[in-house]
Amino acid sequence: MVPDELADLPYADLLQPHTGPLTVEGDYDTVHFDGLTYQDGEAANGSRFLESAVTDCLFADTNLRRTRFNDVWASGTRFTGVSLAETDWLDSALTGCSLAGVEFFGAVLRRVVLRRCKLDSVNLRGTALHDVVFEDCVLKDVDFGEAKLAGVTFPGSRLERARFGRATLAKADLRGAVAIDLADGYDSLRGAVISSSQLLDLAPALAATLGITVADR
Repeated sequence: MVPDELADLPYADLLQPHTGPLTVEGDYDTVHFDGLTYQDGEAANGSRFLESAVTDCLFADTNLRRTRFNDVWASGTRFTGVSLAETDWLDSALTGCSLAGVEFFGAVLRRVVLRRCKLDSVNLRGTALHDVVFEDCVLKDVDFGEAKLAGVTFPGSRLERARFGRATLAKADLRGAVAIDLADGYDSLRGAVISSSQLLDLAPALAATLGITVADR
C-alpha cells in the first residue's frame, strides 16, 4: 500500500532536510527535498537516492541520468525536460506529480506506483517495466516503443495517443483504463489483457492493422 502522506512513510522520522545543490554521483540516504527548485542544467547523474522523499519540488532541464531510486516517495513534484534515461527504480512511488518532455528511455522500473500523475510527451522507449502501476493517471503522447511491460496495470488511467510500436507485453492489464487511444503499435498488444468493451472500441484499429476490411454488406 503506497502512502498518500509523508508522515505515513516507514522512514518518515529518519528524514533529514536537504537544502543544498545536487551533486554528480551523490549519495542521498533518508533525505527530504521539500519545495526546492533544480534547473538550467543542474546535474545529479549517477547518484543514489535511498529511502528519501521529494515534496513540491521542481526539476527543470536537469540531468538525473543513470541515477538509482530505491524506496523513494515523491509528491506534488514537477519534472520538465529532465533526463531520467537509464535510471533504476525499485519500490518507489510518485503521487500527484507531472512529467513533461522527460527522457525515460532505457530505464528499469520495478514495483513502482504512479498515482494521479500526468505524463505528457514522456519518452519510455526501451524501458523495462515490471509490476508498475499507473493509477488514475493521464498518459498523453507517451512513447512505450520497444519497451518491455510485465505485470503493468492502468487502473483509472487515460492513454491518449500512446505509442507501443515494437513493445513487448506480458500480462499487461489494460482492463482498468478508462480510455485507450494509441498512435501506433496496435499489433504490439499481444500479451495484453483487455475487457470485452475495450475490444469493441479497439476493433476498427485492430482490423486495419491486420489488413481486414469490414464491410456493411
